[in-house]
Amino acid sequence: MPDFKREQQLLKTYQTIAGVDEVGRGPWAGPVTACAVVLDPDNIPDGLDDSKKLTAKRREILFEQILATADVSIAHVSVEQIDRINILQASLLAMENAVAGLTKPADFALIDGNKTPKNLNCSSEAIIKGDAKSSSIAAASIVAKVTRDRLMVALSQQYPGYGWETNAGYGTKVHQEGLKSLGVTAHHRRSFKPIHKMLYGENKATY
Repeated sequence: MPDFKREQQLLKTYQTIAGVDEVGRGPWAGPVTACAVVLDPDNIPDGLDDSKKLTAKRREILFEQILATADVSIAHVSVEQIDRINILQASLLAMENAVAGLTKPADFALIDGNKTPKNLNCSSEAIIKGDAKSSSIAAASIVAKVTRDRLMVALSQQYPGYGWETNAGYGTKVHQEGLKSLGVTAHHRRSFKPIHKMLYGENKATY
């Protein structure tokens, strides 16, 4: 289970520590979503964990608890921008924007993964599998996932037939069948190979 130890170390030097995570790098459709969370050290919700290890019901409960007790900022980077700058850069940009949107500027950011965004407005540290190690990153992973999942459910109501309400835009069989029968939507990532191939044949795709 993640804990608050790294944050406690940093709080000896810095005042405001943000955990940052993103979701949606792999899907064929929809934006990439990032979240920055500054937990209240005296009021940390119980049971924070990597969002992928939690049930949907548990994520929803923790989502509400995190929003009620922490400073939370959410940022999306659009499909158009993903196609323009690539998914890695879009993910880093989403994290930058999430940190920049906090009510009180962070002094230090703990970033899930092995890269830190270049243009953060604070010091930072990348932690591989950070959502399983840091409570702040775990909280960010939960908020980002619940937010993006809800967004994809809403999009699925506008664009039924792709299974986005359950696959969140990932390339599942239902999604593939939807593409074959219904075609490509404005929310599909054209730089991703399966979509690019449908539109342009075998010409080079980015991913």
